[in-house]
Amino acid sequence: MKNLLIVESPAKAKTIEKYLGKDYKVLASFGHVRDLPKSKLGVDVDKNFEPSYLIPIKARKTVKALKEAIEKADVVYLATDYDREGEAIAWHVVQACGLDSKKSKIKPENIKRITFTEITPTALKQAVASPRGVDINLVDAQQARRVLDRLVGYKLSPFLWQKIMRGLSAGRVQSVALRMIVEREREIEKFQKEEYWSVEAQLSSAQKSFKAMLNEIDGAKIDKMAITSEAEAQKILANLEKADYTVLSLTQKDRKRSPAPPFTTSTLQQDAGRKLGFSTKQTMRLAQTLYEQGLITYMRTDSVQISKEAAQAAQQTLKNEFGAQYALTEPRFFKSKSKGAQEAHEAIRPTDPSSRPETANLEHQSERLYKLIWQRFLASQMPDAQTLETLAKISASNCIFNASGSEIKFDGFLKVYDIEDDDRSSQKLPPLKVGEKLDLEKLEKIQHFTEPPARYSEGTLVKELEKMGIGRPSTYAPTISTIQERGYVEKIESRLMPKEIGIRVNDILVEHFPEIVDYNFTANLEEEFDKIAEGEKAWQPVIKAFYDPFIKNLNEKNKSVAKENLDIETDEICPTCGEKLVIKTGRFGKFYACSKYPECKYTKPLVKDKAQEEMIEKASGEKCEKCGKEMVVKEARFGPFLACSGYPECKFTKSLAVASPVPCPNCGGKLLQKRTRKGKPFWGCDGYPKCKTAFWAEPTSEKCPVCQGLMTKTTKGELKCSVCK
Repeated sequence: MKNLLIVESPAKAKTIEKYLGKDYKVLASFGHVRDLPKSKLGVDVDKNFEPSYLIPIKARKTVKALKEAIEKADVVYLATDYDREGEAIAWHVVQACGLDSKKSKIKPENIKRITFTEITPTALKQAVASPRGVDINLVDAQQARRVLDRLVGYKLSPFLWQKIMRGLSAGRVQSVALRMIVEREREIEKFQKEEYWSVEAQLSSAQKSFKAMLNEIDGAKIDKMAITSEAEAQKILANLEKADYTVLSLTQKDRKRSPAPPFTTSTLQQDAGRKLGFSTKQTMRLAQTLYEQGLITYMRTDSVQISKEAAQAAQQTLKNEFGAQYALTEPRFFKSKSKGAQEAHEAIRPTDPSSRPETANLEHQSERLYKLIWQRFLASQMPDAQTLETLAKISASNCIFNASGSEIKFDGFLKVYDIEDDDRSSQKLPPLKVGEKLDLEKLEKIQHFTEPPARYSEGTLVKELEKMGIGRPSTYAPTISTIQERGYVEKIESRLMPKEIGIRVNDILVEHFPEIVDYNFTANLEEEFDKIAEGEKAWQPVIKAFYDPFIKNLNEKNKSVAKENLDIETDEICPTCGEKLVIKTGRFGKFYACSKYPECKYTKPLVKDKAQEEMIEKASGEKCEKCGKEMVVKEARFGPFLACSGYPECKFTKSLAVASPVPCPNCGGKLLQKRTRKGKPFWGCDGYPKCKTAFWAEPTSEKCPVCQGLMTKTTKGELKCSVCK
């Protein structure tokens, strides 16, 4: 074996070996081969923050196999991913396998770092033909992030254990994301809705109907909130019911709509969430598979650049698929706007635009994501859409109505991918003439209420994090997954809602460690990492500038901050020992516990309503189906359940929740009626935490005609899509 090529993923290894041929042996590192230890800090703060790396147990077999393969090789190619994490993995492979040792049989010039953004024969051959060394600046940038995150996590988490409860954790980026969600929830709680009314006329010309909205009264424009009561609206209607409706003016103008650029990591996560209902974690898992199969370019990128070759291939595909009128004469290129975007990278695009989604032989969800990427990329290389926008002003008594319409003259990129510009009118007006008398079909007053800011979805949270310069493409999905796995946040109907324990963690961090959760401070650290990657700064001084004031403050707070007493006294009596019960707060919310804990370990769920109480009473006295012992009521994340009193010898449990006849759309499990920390009912999968599917409204078996998401039924009996709304 002359050439050994080391990648991260075994799936990728198979594809690359197939393309490079028999002269190359391709092996996978299975991710990191070295890391900081889990059992201790692993960073020597007294020796310039020197990290102590070790080979984890799960990686030892891999490292042994790599060493054996290296002994048989003449040239070693380090072909790990095209980002800082990949660069660090390549460096760790060198260290773990002794390639930097004087005893190594591989000469330094034969240790070659290669990178590529797509797994195609052409890209691989170009990479092999133009190797370089490991970029230590990129390695240092990754080390800086890893060390800083370790210091925050391992130093700050014990503080939370001491002051709130065990099992909690803090993180540099995750705590900022949690703060954003908590602050949004408080905005919603403080929101006071205001009533307003609008007046709408249904008019017709030549038996073609259209809508017009009241815009002016007595020559003065009225804003959205001008009509504040039904009485005011009714007074306007009374004046207009017998009025003549006449076209006062017509204004028409051509409008061009340009396509969006190809996907970056964040925009892919946003659109996959909005259009397909995917979580950020699911999106990245599927994208990783598509990349490893050679179907798309590298999926962690903040650049919208594409190669000239890709643009040319897109034009040929467009001509073949849709005709020459849907192809550009000159390729369209985009410039990245996000902070720190690396223009050397490419956007996420198909490696071969002529490979249609339905012919790629993919499983259903992978095909849906590939189709989204394929459509977005092709649309970016298509002509602008051309529309004719019409505004008609219609007089009626002392009022003027506006009717707007839009007509597509040339669909352009919309033939492939609609960017869904919500402010675009979908109404097509009939041919109108100035002075024309119109027929009034219906006049109505419509009640509205101002709405609070929406809770973040995973996609909108990613968008906001990127806008603020917090995190990078590789961090969005794990950050959002972490705050959910920690029990700080729950996702209900695609929206992120803080749990009580998450709010408490956020509040103590905001009060006592404001710099950790400060938006600008966190964004500035990202810029520092960028400077390290560019060779402008050494990484240790950046860590020191953060750590010295941080550890000083932490030491002070460990002494001055008292442990929060989360227990609430009650008059209820413990049936086991006769002492009073208190309400405690755990990871899954509040529950009753004996005040004499740990001497007495009696607990019971905190009942939210009468129906739940009746359900618990009905279940009391049940016997375990496995061992016959008495079942007792326990509290879990989403409410009470029955568990065998013989635990841990018998681990039988039984749900107390009402089950929907509709199976979970993601895993096929049961959808159970549950409650949030505030007692608000929702429906969630019994496969939690592996499956986090949840809905505010009752799920139905019907599918949305737009996105195929599950339709839910509101308390008013209205059907509503759980994905696209």
